[in-house]
Amino acid sequence: MKVDQTMTSSTVDDAKALRRAFGAFATGVTVVTTGGPVPHAMTANSFTSVSLDPPLVLVCIDRGTVMHQCLSMTGFFGVSVLGARQEKEARHFANRYRPMGMAQFDPVEWLTGELTGVPLIAGTVARFECELWRSYDGGDHTIFIGKVLGMEHQADGDGLLVYRGQFQEVTSYWREVPA
Repeated sequence: MKVDQTMTSSTVDDAKALRRAFGAFATGVTVVTTGGPVPHAMTANSFTSVSLDPPLVLVCIDRGTVMHQCLSMTGFFGVSVLGARQEKEARHFANRYRPMGMAQFDPVEWLTGELTGVPLIAGTVARFECELWRSYDGGDHTIFIGKVLGMEHQADGDGLLVYRGQFQEVTSYWREVPA
């Protein structure tokens, strides 16, 4: 059997190398939002489904971010899964110099979640309204698990991906994965 010699070895203490290795896993791009008196949003790719019964999702949020404080206080959050043509929205909510509060939503189309009141991004391939269910220590992040209260999705929408630190689009050649 031939051994793959193209792999690069690094220690886990090398943060840049670790980030590059993590980046080899393509992920979808979302905007996580909170409502309340001071609404907030951030671009995140640390999102995944956890359970169908009960319906649970998770987001991982850096402890040093404004979102961490907001999500810890409000108890409700939204997740908007961005479509292939929403790179502008992803970049906007990743920009740490954007306005805070409601003003950060001015440049994008958004709607108010019917069940939680959290802002949700319009034109996305999926949207979830969640109630904070549990949170767990995740090193420099907290793993927030939300119980899905409501959701909407486009059956034929293509998602925005991040792969190796670059935005990508889902191609139409994808084959369905059996359940």
